[in-house]
Amino acid sequence: MRLTRIRLGELLAAAGAVCLIVSLTLPWYATPEGNLDAWSTFGPAVVLLILAAIAALVLLVATIAERTPALPVAAGVWSVLFGLIGVVAAIVRVLERPDHATSLCAGAWLALVGAVAVLLGSWQSIRDERTSRYEPASPEARRLPE
Repeated sequence: MRLTRIRLGELLAAAGAVCLIVSLTLPWYATPEGNLDAWSTFGPAVVLLILAAIAALVLLVATIAERTPALPVAAGVWSVLFGLIGVVAAIVRVLERPDHATSLCAGAWLALVGAVAVLLGSWQSIRDERTSRYEPASPEARRLPE
């Protein structure tokens, strides 16, 4: 495990994951009856945002823990996919106001910012091809059979 492998993309994706997780605890909409959160208005589709956050955290852990760049690149590709799905889900919830909501609260905006950060951070992590943060492979020499 080496923290020096973390690049800007992984940091941005991890910050987006934190924003997504925090947004699920905040109110998303204001109604005349009170505030509504993501759990009461988004229904089972809140899983899309959770998957985007999990994908970003897997990208961060894979980058720190793996000795080769193969798994972090694969995690980055999946994180881009789930980040894009999370952005679409967050945009839909910002544009569509359920239950006669009068205004948006901080949770909806934070979810949108977090989903965009996951998408952009994941994209940046697979764009950054610097392998200098990984030790070069040095296989052992084998003797030829006699």
